[in-house]
Amino acid sequence: MLPEQAHGKLLIFTAPSGAGKTTIVRHLLQSFDGLAFSVSATTRPARPGEVHGRDYYFLSKEEFMGRVAAGDFVEYEEVYPGRLYGTLHSELHRNWARGNAVVFDIEVKGATNIKAHYPEGSLAVFVAPPSREILFQRLRDRSTEDADSLRVRIARAGEELGYRDRFDRVLVNDDLPTALAEAERITREFLASQSVGHPRSDPGYHPPAGA
Repeated sequence: MLPEQAHGKLLIFTAPSGAGKTTIVRHLLQSFDGLAFSVSATTRPARPGEVHGRDYYFLSKEEFMGRVAAGDFVEYEEVYPGRLYGTLHSELHRNWARGNAVVFDIEVKGATNIKAHYPEGSLAVFVAPPSREILFQRLRDRSTEDADSLRVRIARAGEELGYRDRFDRVLVNDDLPTALAEAERITREFLASQSVGHPRSDPGYHPPAGA
């Protein structure tokens, strides 16, 4: 059970692809009751085993841009050519209405946008690899993409490493058990802190039909 002061807080984990943020976020969700995952929307196809509404909200590009035009997104970004990702207002308010703190597993520019939109009651953590070379090798070893896509991903990861000093904390994922323990400590301290979370309801927010 989370302390009362944890309700409505935002815990933002970001990293270049391959740094290990998803493993860390999954561990935290299993370790803390009342911590809820912010499901992002995307135009990319679902991978085997992924479920709409659990892993992502999988939208066509037309659906995605329609919701952009309607003002439904807190932030969105074309992360890779033709592949859009974003955070829906309705997703945050769905979790806040339940009294949860919300945890993000989000790309770097999206994380900076979320932090800028909600500077109070949020903590942004950059998960860093031990070195640039190790990160690039991890991406090559994943073998989930063709050579052209891999080149784009590596180039973007190299660029994103330059953003690390823009975040509240940097967590180096050199040894996974150590990184998980440090992530737990950071999370526990933040949720227990007296920084103010966001309200369970927001009179200025009106969810769209079907959100």
